[in-house]
Amino acid sequence: MRKARLLNRTAGPGPRIGWAARVREAGAPLAVRPYRLHFTARVLSWTGSAVSPIALAFAVLHIGGGAGALGLVLAVSVAPQILLLLVGGVVADRLPRARVMVWSNVVCALAEGLAALLLWSGTARVWHLVLMSGICGAASAFFTPAAGGIVKEVVPPEARHAANALLKIAQNLVKVGGPAIGGVLVAASGSAWAIGWDAATFAASALLFARIGLRSGPVKVKTGFLADLRDGWTDFRSRRWLWVMVVQGALVVPVWLVGYQLLGPVYGARFLGGAGLWGLVVSGFTGGLVAGAAVALMWRPRLVGRVVCAGTGSLALPLAAMAATAPVPVLVAATAAAGTGLAVSMTVWSGLVQERIPADRLSRALSYSTLGQLVPVPFGYLLAGPISRAVGIRATLAGGALVIVLAAVVPLLIRQVRALAVAGQPAHESVLAGTAAVSARAPR
Repeated sequence: MRKARLLNRTAGPGPRIGWAARVREAGAPLAVRPYRLHFTARVLSWTGSAVSPIALAFAVLHIGGGAGALGLVLAVSVAPQILLLLVGGVVADRLPRARVMVWSNVVCALAEGLAALLLWSGTARVWHLVLMSGICGAASAFFTPAAGGIVKEVVPPEARHAANALLKIAQNLVKVGGPAIGGVLVAASGSAWAIGWDAATFAASALLFARIGLRSGPVKVKTGFLADLRDGWTDFRSRRWLWVMVVQGALVVPVWLVGYQLLGPVYGARFLGGAGLWGLVVSGFTGGLVAGAAVALMWRPRLVGRVVCAGTGSLALPLAAMAATAPVPVLVAATAAAGTGLAVSMTVWSGLVQERIPADRLSRALSYSTLGQLVPVPFGYLLAGPISRAVGIRATLAGGALVIVLAAVVPLLIRQVRALAVAGQPAHESVLAGTAAVSARAPR
């Protein structure tokens, strides 16, 4: 035994993988045709979605609506997701996921295309935009679980981490430049053209999703819809590590959104002198998102539970910095660190869920997970105003930071969460070989 320990100690680490090999491994999923189509379709769709909020806001104002009308349009987009998300999870587990994604995009393309036509003709009313928003929200309830599960189908296990990281990098890059482009497009051409662009990206994405062409076996529906819903809940509840982390998200997501998105601009106006410096803070966060996704692309941590909790805890940094009225450079650094931690944790968490949950249950698990984090958000927005008026904005932000820290630390007291790990990382040759094999099997 003593000799074996000595040999292990003197043997040293395994062969180091060079940066060139890591870069080839990171880009390997793009060699797989179904993933390449999926990636391109998602990027197209995100470019439209980045423009849509600004276009929708100015469209409502242009036709005579006010803040109340805009609030109604935004609320109606969220409500169908809450109501239909579990239904979408069952449907995505029953039917080919690519088909569900195609029809979700087609529905949104038709709804937004009709809204754009009404705006162009000058006949649009607020209720038209409310209806469009509700239809797209309902379609999103079906698209989200399907999109979350399809990566498992289009790339081999060895390449899923890189596949998730590439999607996250692209999404975050669009987030950085999309709103600015949207503002220019609305200013130059009007909100109708911007909403029309979003409709066009939905249509183009639907065409790309339709070409993925995975060879799916026959759909087996042995139980009723409610039975599938119950089975999904039973499976979700049986995975302690999963529901514990969803509870963590249910606490952190509304607190973060209230602290950063709702109270953050108020803090910027009151303590930073206006939108200029607050915009710099927001840029720090979006830059951190891009940096974090790039880090996740090149780094594959094994102990995912600890990394996810650390990334979650990093969201407390900007709230604590605002509560302490830290200098602007410190606040920008805090938001950049939060963005980096969030992007890394989301990427590695996606890979773990895809690895541990069987494909025929994955969309239902994702729908329960998303719903658990989405439902508390409206209550957080409703409580934020009274609480901040009662105790002050800085005290509210300090309390939010404390809640996030506790939510990040407490799950680590559970051994199952601390031990959450992905399977052993393969050498880069295995990743490249695996993606080549999937690409060869995919229909052309």
